[in-house]
Amino acid sequence: MTLAIETRQLRKEYKQRAVVRSLDLEVSQGEVFGFLGPNGAGKSTTVKMLLGLVKPSSGTVRVLGGSVESPQVRRQLGFLPEQFRFHTWMTGNEFLAFHGRLAGLSRRAVRERAPEALKLVGLEGRGRDELRGYSKGMLQRIGIAQALIHGPKLIFLDEPTSALDPLGRVEVRNIIHSLKDSGVTVFLNSHLLSEVEQTCDRVAFVNQGQMLQAGTLRELLGPALTLDVQADRLTPEVMAKLRKLGAVAALGEGRARLELADEHHAPRVAELVVGSGARLYALTPHKPDLEDLFVRLIEKGGDR
Repeated sequence: MTLAIETRQLRKEYKQRAVVRSLDLEVSQGEVFGFLGPNGAGKSTTVKMLLGLVKPSSGTVRVLGGSVESPQVRRQLGFLPEQFRFHTWMTGNEFLAFHGRLAGLSRRAVRERAPEALKLVGLEGRGRDELRGYSKGMLQRIGIAQALIHGPKLIFLDEPTSALDPLGRVEVRNIIHSLKDSGVTVFLNSHLLSEVEQTCDRVAFVNQGQMLQAGTLRELLGPALTLDVQADRLTPEVMAKLRKLGAVAALGEGRARLELADEHHAPRVAELVVGSGARLYALTPHKPDLEDLFVRLIEKGGDR
Protein backbone atom coordinates (compact mmCIF):
# COMPACT_ATOMS: atom_id res chain seq x y z
CA MET A 1 0.00 0.00 0.00
CA THR A 2 1.46 3.37 -1.07
CA LEU A 3 0.79 6.08 1.48
CA ALA A 4 0.03 9.71 0.69
CA ILE A 5 0.15 10.64 4.39
CA GLU A 6 1.87 8.90 7.27
CA THR A 7 2.33 10.21 10.82
CA ARG A 8 3.83 8.48 13.83
CA GLN A 9 3.36 9.68 17.41
CA LEU A 10 2.61 13.16 16.08
CA ARG A 11 2.35 15.74 18.85
CA LYS A 12 1.93 19.50 19.03
CA GLU A 13 2.02 21.59 22.18
CA TYR A 14 1.22 25.25 22.69
CA LYS A 15 2.41 26.70 26.01
CA GLN A 16 2.88 23.17 27.39
CA ARG A 17 -0.69 22.21 26.44
CA ALA A 18 -1.01 19.35 23.96
CA VAL A 19 -3.53 20.01 21.19
CA VAL A 20 -2.42 16.96 19.17
CA ARG A 21 -1.04 13.93 20.98
CA SER A 22 0.39 10.61 19.76
CA LEU A 23 -1.46 10.76 16.44
CA ASP A 24 -0.80 7.82 14.12
CA LEU A 25 -2.43 8.44 10.76
CA GLU A 26 -2.25 6.64 7.43
CA VAL A 27 -3.91 7.81 4.22
CA SER A 28 -3.49 5.76 1.05
CA GLN A 29 -2.79 7.37 -2.29
CA GLY A 30 -5.89 7.84 -4.40
CA GLU A 31 -8.46 7.64 -1.60
CA VAL A 32 -10.89 10.20 -0.20
CA PHE A 33 -10.20 10.43 3.53
CA GLY A 34 -12.55 12.09 6.02
CA PHE A 35 -11.03 13.69 9.13
CA LEU A 36 -13.77 14.22 11.70
CA GLY A 37 -14.07 15.61 15.19
CA PRO A 38 -15.70 18.38 17.24
CA ASN A 39 -14.40 21.94 17.39
CA GLY A 40 -11.12 22.05 19.29
CA ALA A 41 -10.32 18.40 18.53
CA GLY A 42 -6.97 19.28 16.92
CA LYS A 43 -8.05 18.86 13.29
CA SER A 44 -6.84 22.24 12.03
CA THR A 45 -3.51 21.94 13.82
CA THR A 46 -3.02 18.48 12.32
CA VAL A 47 -3.74 19.76 8.82
CA LYS A 48 -1.29 22.64 9.31
CA MET A 49 1.41 20.15 10.32
CA LEU A 50 0.65 18.00 7.28
CA LEU A 51 1.01 21.08 5.08
CA GLY A 52 4.26 22.17 6.73
CA LEU A 53 2.70 25.38 8.08
CA VAL A 54 3.28 24.31 11.70
CA LYS A 55 6.20 22.32 13.07
CA PRO A 56 5.38 19.32 15.29
CA SER A 57 6.62 19.30 18.87
CA SER A 58 7.56 15.65 18.36
CA GLY A 59 6.81 12.68 16.13
CA THR A 60 7.21 12.26 12.38
CA VAL A 61 5.28 13.32 9.28
CA ARG A 62 5.70 12.00 5.74
CA VAL A 63 3.62 13.34 2.86
CA LEU A 64 3.72 11.82 -0.62
CA GLY A 65 6.69 9.75 0.48
CA GLY A 66 8.85 12.71 1.51
CA SER A 67 9.32 15.58 3.91
CA VAL A 68 6.61 18.22 3.92
CA GLU A 69 9.40 20.80 4.14
CA SER A 70 10.58 19.78 0.67
CA PRO A 71 9.61 22.28 -2.07
CA GLN A 72 9.09 19.36 -4.46
CA VAL A 73 6.49 17.87 -2.08
CA ARG A 74 4.76 21.17 -1.40
CA ARG A 75 4.27 21.81 -5.12
CA GLN A 76 2.14 18.68 -5.24
CA LEU A 77 -0.25 19.86 -2.51
CA GLY A 78 -3.51 21.77 -2.88
CA PHE A 79 -5.35 23.46 0.00
CA LEU A 80 -8.68 25.17 0.55
CA PRO A 81 -8.88 26.45 4.15
CA GLU A 82 -12.25 26.93 5.79
CA GLN A 83 -11.91 30.71 6.20
CA PHE A 84 -10.17 31.54 2.96
CA ARG A 85 -9.24 35.18 2.31
CA PHE A 86 -10.23 36.01 -1.23
CA HIS A 87 -8.75 38.89 -3.22
CA THR A 88 -12.14 40.29 -4.12
CA TRP A 89 -10.73 43.02 -6.41
CA MET A 90 -9.43 40.33 -8.76
CA THR A 91 -11.36 38.63 -11.52
CA GLY A 92 -11.69 34.87 -11.43
CA ASN A 93 -9.01 34.53 -14.10
CA GLU A 94 -6.62 36.86 -12.24
CA PHE A 95 -7.20 34.98 -8.99
CA LEU A 96 -6.39 31.63 -10.58
CA ALA A 97 -3.38 33.09 -12.37
CA PHE A 98 -2.06 34.46 -9.08
CA HIS A 99 -2.34 31.14 -7.28
CA GLY A 100 -1.21 29.16 -10.29
CA ARG A 101 1.97 31.22 -10.52
CA LEU A 102 2.54 30.81 -6.76
CA ALA A 103 2.30 27.05 -7.32
CA GLY A 104 5.04 27.25 -9.97
CA LEU A 105 2.99 27.19 -13.18
CA SER A 106 4.15 29.12 -16.21
CA ARG A 107 1.95 31.88 -17.62
CA ARG A 108 1.12 29.66 -20.56
CA ALA A 109 0.13 26.76 -18.30
CA VAL A 110 -2.11 29.08 -16.26
CA ARG A 111 -3.88 30.31 -19.41
CA GLU A 112 -4.49 26.71 -20.45
CA ARG A 113 -5.60 25.38 -17.09
CA ALA A 114 -7.75 28.25 -15.77
CA PRO A 115 -10.70 27.63 -18.13
CA GLU A 116 -10.56 23.90 -17.33
CA ALA A 117 -10.56 24.58 -13.59
CA LEU A 118 -13.48 27.02 -13.89
CA LYS A 119 -15.47 24.51 -15.91
CA LEU A 120 -14.79 21.73 -13.42
CA VAL A 121 -16.19 23.78 -10.52
CA GLY A 122 -19.20 25.08 -12.44
CA LEU A 123 -17.93 28.62 -13.08
CA GLU A 124 -17.44 28.41 -16.82
CA GLY A 125 -17.80 31.86 -18.37
CA ARG A 126 -17.35 33.71 -15.06
CA GLY A 127 -13.58 34.13 -15.23
CA ARG A 128 -13.80 37.80 -16.24
CA ASP A 129 -16.09 38.73 -13.33
CA GLU A 130 -14.61 40.25 -10.18
CA LEU A 131 -14.77 38.08 -7.07
CA ARG A 132 -16.57 40.88 -5.20
CA GLY A 133 -19.62 40.00 -7.31
CA TYR A 134 -19.46 36.27 -6.54
CA SER A 135 -21.94 34.65 -4.15
CA LYS A 136 -20.67 32.63 -1.16
CA GLY A 137 -21.18 29.44 -3.11
CA MET A 138 -19.28 30.79 -6.11
CA LEU A 139 -16.40 31.86 -3.87
CA GLN A 140 -16.27 28.36 -2.45
CA ARG A 141 -16.06 26.96 -5.98
CA ILE A 142 -13.30 29.33 -7.06
CA GLY A 143 -11.48 28.36 -3.86
CA ILE A 144 -11.59 24.72 -4.93
CA ALA A 145 -10.40 25.75 -8.40
CA GLN A 146 -7.29 27.44 -6.96
CA ALA A 147 -6.55 24.31 -4.91
CA LEU A 148 -6.46 22.10 -8.00
CA ILE A 149 -5.30 24.35 -10.86
CA HIS A 150 -1.67 23.19 -10.59
CA GLY A 151 -2.60 19.49 -10.74
CA PRO A 152 -1.70 18.43 -7.18
CA LYS A 153 -1.46 14.81 -6.08
CA LEU A 154 -2.92 15.56 -2.64
CA ILE A 155 -5.66 18.09 -1.87
CA PHE A 156 -6.79 19.27 1.56
CA LEU A 157 -10.38 20.56 1.61
CA ASP A 158 -11.60 22.15 4.84
CA GLU A 159 -15.42 22.38 4.93
CA PRO A 160 -15.71 22.64 1.12
CA THR A 161 -19.53 22.48 1.08
CA SER A 162 -20.30 24.71 4.09
CA ALA A 163 -21.52 27.67 2.00
CA LEU A 164 -23.32 25.67 -0.67
CA ASP A 165 -26.95 24.79 -1.29
CA PRO A 166 -27.91 21.12 -1.88
CA LEU A 167 -27.23 21.37 -5.62
CA GLY A 168 -23.84 22.93 -4.94
CA ARG A 169 -22.99 20.10 -2.55
CA VAL A 170 -23.77 17.56 -5.23
CA GLU A 171 -21.48 19.43 -7.63
CA VAL A 172 -18.62 19.47 -5.10
CA ARG A 173 -19.21 15.79 -4.41
CA ASN A 174 -18.88 15.10 -8.13
CA ILE A 175 -15.67 17.14 -8.25
CA ILE A 176 -14.21 15.07 -5.42
CA HIS A 177 -15.20 11.85 -7.17
CA SER A 178 -13.57 13.03 -10.40
CA LEU A 179 -10.38 13.88 -8.50
CA LYS A 180 -10.35 10.41 -6.99
CA ASP A 181 -10.92 8.85 -10.42
CA SER A 182 -7.84 10.69 -11.69
CA GLY A 183 -5.72 9.32 -8.83
CA VAL A 184 -5.71 12.42 -6.61
CA THR A 185 -5.82 11.89 -2.84
CA VAL A 186 -8.40 14.07 -1.07
CA PHE A 187 -8.15 14.85 2.65
CA LEU A 188 -11.55 16.18 3.70
CA ASN A 189 -12.65 18.02 6.83
CA SER A 190 -16.41 18.44 7.09
CA HIS A 191 -19.12 18.80 9.72
CA LEU A 192 -21.71 17.58 7.19
CA LEU A 193 -21.51 13.89 8.05
CA SER A 194 -24.06 12.90 5.42
CA GLU A 195 -21.70 14.36 2.81
CA VAL A 196 -18.78 12.43 4.28
CA GLU A 197 -20.77 9.19 4.09
CA GLN A 198 -21.42 9.73 0.38
CA THR A 199 -17.89 10.85 -0.45
CA CYS A 200 -15.20 9.20 1.66
CA ASP A 201 -13.55 5.81 1.37
CA ARG A 202 -12.23 5.92 4.93
CA VAL A 203 -12.68 8.23 7.92
CA ALA A 204 -10.93 8.95 11.19
CA PHE A 205 -12.50 10.40 14.34
CA VAL A 206 -10.36 12.56 16.61
CA ASN A 207 -11.06 14.31 19.88
CA GLN A 208 -8.85 16.17 22.34
CA GLY A 209 -5.93 15.65 19.98
CA GLN A 210 -6.20 11.85 19.96
CA MET A 211 -7.41 9.28 17.47
CA LEU A 212 -10.64 7.62 18.57
CA GLN A 213 -11.31 5.31 15.65
CA ALA A 214 -10.47 4.97 11.96
CA GLY A 215 -11.47 2.69 9.11
CA THR A 216 -13.75 2.24 6.13
CA LEU A 217 -17.40 3.11 6.56
CA ARG A 218 -18.28 -0.57 6.48
CA GLU A 219 -15.70 -1.34 9.16
CA LEU A 220 -16.95 1.47 11.39
CA LEU A 221 -20.69 1.15 10.86
CA GLY A 222 -20.73 -2.59 10.24
CA PRO A 223 -22.95 -4.52 7.88
CA ALA A 224 -25.70 -4.81 10.50
CA LEU A 225 -29.18 -3.69 9.50
CA THR A 226 -32.20 -3.28 11.73
CA LEU A 227 -35.40 -4.21 9.91
CA ASP A 228 -38.93 -3.45 11.13
CA VAL A 229 -41.37 -6.05 9.82
CA GLN A 230 -45.11 -5.40 9.60
CA ALA A 231 -47.60 -8.03 8.44
CA ASP A 232 -51.17 -9.09 9.15
CA ARG A 233 -49.74 -11.87 11.34
CA LEU A 234 -46.39 -13.34 12.35
CA THR A 235 -46.79 -16.91 13.54
CA PRO A 236 -44.44 -18.53 16.08
CA GLU A 237 -43.07 -20.68 13.25
CA VAL A 238 -42.15 -17.61 11.18
CA MET A 239 -40.61 -15.91 14.22
CA ALA A 240 -38.46 -19.00 14.81
CA LYS A 241 -37.21 -18.89 11.19
CA LEU A 242 -36.49 -15.16 11.46
CA ARG A 243 -34.37 -15.78 14.56
CA LYS A 244 -32.01 -17.83 12.40
CA LEU A 245 -31.23 -14.62 10.49
CA GLY A 246 -30.66 -12.44 13.56
CA ALA A 247 -32.00 -11.25 16.91
CA VAL A 248 -35.77 -10.69 16.85
CA ALA A 249 -37.96 -8.61 19.15
CA ALA A 250 -41.75 -8.74 18.95
CA LEU A 251 -43.30 -5.26 18.84
CA GLY A 252 -46.94 -6.26 18.95
CA GLU A 253 -49.39 -8.15 16.81
CA GLY A 254 -47.97 -8.59 13.32
CA ARG A 255 -44.92 -6.41 14.08
CA ALA A 256 -41.31 -7.32 14.86
CA ARG A 257 -37.84 -5.82 14.82
CA LEU A 258 -35.04 -7.92 13.38
CA GLU A 259 -31.31 -7.19 13.71
CA LEU A 260 -29.61 -8.70 10.67
CA ALA A 261 -25.93 -9.59 10.78
CA ASP A 262 -25.84 -9.18 7.00
CA GLU A 263 -28.01 -6.74 5.04
CA HIS A 264 -28.13 -9.20 2.15
CA HIS A 265 -30.52 -11.32 4.24
CA ALA A 266 -33.26 -8.68 3.90
CA PRO A 267 -34.88 -10.32 0.81
CA ARG A 268 -34.96 -13.61 2.72
CA VAL A 269 -37.09 -11.95 5.43
CA ALA A 270 -39.71 -11.01 2.85
CA GLU A 271 -39.65 -14.54 1.41
CA LEU A 272 -40.21 -16.13 4.83
CA VAL A 273 -43.11 -13.84 5.75
CA VAL A 274 -44.89 -14.12 2.40
CA GLY A 275 -44.14 -17.86 2.21
CA SER A 276 -46.01 -18.38 5.49
CA GLY A 277 -49.20 -17.07 3.87
CA ALA A 278 -49.11 -13.72 5.67
CA ARG A 279 -49.66 -10.39 4.01
CA LEU A 280 -46.49 -8.30 4.17
CA TYR A 281 -47.31 -4.63 4.71
CA ALA A 282 -43.86 -3.11 5.24
CA LEU A 283 -40.15 -3.80 5.65
CA THR A 284 -38.54 -0.67 7.08
CA PRO A 285 -34.72 -0.64 7.24
CA HIS A 286 -32.74 1.29 9.84
CA LYS A 287 -28.98 1.47 9.47
CA PRO A 288 -26.49 3.21 11.78
CA ASP A 289 -24.93 6.32 10.29
CA LEU A 290 -21.85 8.42 10.93
CA GLU A 291 -23.77 10.90 13.05
CA ASP A 292 -24.77 8.16 15.52
CA LEU A 293 -21.20 6.86 15.63
CA PHE A 294 -19.79 10.39 15.97
CA VAL A 295 -21.97 11.18 18.98
CA ARG A 296 -21.19 7.85 20.69
CA LEU A 297 -17.45 8.20 20.21
CA ILE A 298 -17.28 11.81 21.36
CA GLU A 299 -19.45 11.14 24.42
CA LYS A 300 -17.36 8.10 25.30
CA GLY A 301 -14.15 10.04 24.77
CA GLY A 302 -15.38 12.78 27.07
CA ASP A 303 -15.68 10.28 29.92
CA ARG A 304 -11.98 9.52 29.98
